[in-house]
Amino acid sequence: MIHLHNLRPKPGSVHRKKRLGTGQGSGHGQTSTKGQKGQNSTAGGSKRDGFEGGQMPLLRRIPKSGFSNRRFRSVYEWTNVSILDKHFENGNEVTPESLVGKRLIKKGELVKVLGDGVINKKLTVKVHAFSKSAREKIEKAGGKAELIIEVKPEAKPRK
Repeated sequence: MIHLHNLRPKPGSVHRKKRLGTGQGSGHGQTSTKGQKGQNSTAGGSKRDGFEGGQMPLLRRIPKSGFSNRRFRSVYEWTNVSILDKHFENGNEVTPESLVGKRLIKKGELVKVLGDGVINKKLTVKVHAFSKSAREKIEKAGGKAELIIEVKPEAKPRK
């Protein structure tokens, strides 16, 4: 049965590629099938998607609706328990400042520890968030997983 997904050329048939700019005898020389003049006849002569000849584009004419959480979301720097095991000694305290000091994260605003890898050292880890598996692995190794709770400034009421 023939369907769109199994259509293919007959075995042995070859459709030659159109070779542009290959001389007058080919029929595709000189202007390379693009006509004499005009915006699209030379390099760089195309319009971006949605361009309507200077008229206000449709995407900007229609009203926008919906909500984006981008302004309010929390973005965490993260690290894994295997990295903590590799870079800290037994009994050390891990804080966002110590992670920045060892260049394991860029800046210690909000830090989350993830559970990839194995940890064998007894560490006290004080960060803003843990994955479930990271907390279990740290506590199983004899360490402590403590949350840093930052108090956000209260929102001002609208007038």
